[in-house]
Amino acid sequence: MASGSVNIVPIGSDRCLCVRRGFCPHFLFCFWRCFTIAAKELTINEKIRAEEVRVIDADGGRLGVMKTNRALEIAYEKGLDLVEMASGDEIPVCRIMDYGKYRFDRSKKEKESRKKQVTVETKEIKFSCRIGQHDFDTKISHATRFLAAGNKVKMTIMFSGREMNNTQRGVDLMDQIAEAVSANGTVDKKPRLEGRFMTMFVLPKKNNQ
Repeated sequence: MASGSVNIVPIGSDRCLCVRRGFCPHFLFCFWRCFTIAAKELTINEKIRAEEVRVIDADGGRLGVMKTNRALEIAYEKGLDLVEMASGDEIPVCRIMDYGKYRFDRSKKEKESRKKQVTVETKEIKFSCRIGQHDFDTKISHATRFLAAGNKVKMTIMFSGREMNNTQRGVDLMDQIAEAVSANGTVDKKPRLEGRFMTMFVLPKKNNQ
């Protein structure tokens, strides 16, 4: 294919440098690269507006300050991209690299990092001062399961009517709850009374799976 007949305008980007100058020694490579790098996060290639840039080559060597057009020529000759890594106040720092591979590697690392992150949910279990032993054991079973799964549990006691005259019963019940779940959780803060509700947060132990 004659190089002078090439006239490709990639979607969503400026004209390729070699196309704009009327020649394309690596036509297929250039065509592929212009279309595969559509969603840019860094300023690359023709998007770099500075007249001069400080260039670092693909191996980390410093090529010094040069005209942006010359830096682009060097990058294209190697089949790579010119990527603006730091804009700065004076001369931007650019690196010659395979930007498609750079974005792929970074995306892979971000996915691996997200997999390692542990999402801690807060579960709430409600009690009453008149709770029976069977219901108490059932709720403690639920709390134990939540804590074993690595979740934070909010224990809530609701007072009704004259029960507000003896909130100590709620404190005693919270002590029983803390003791019952001690194998899987630790109390974050002492019970707190807010209106008709007393709350206590229990955190899962680090050795929980």
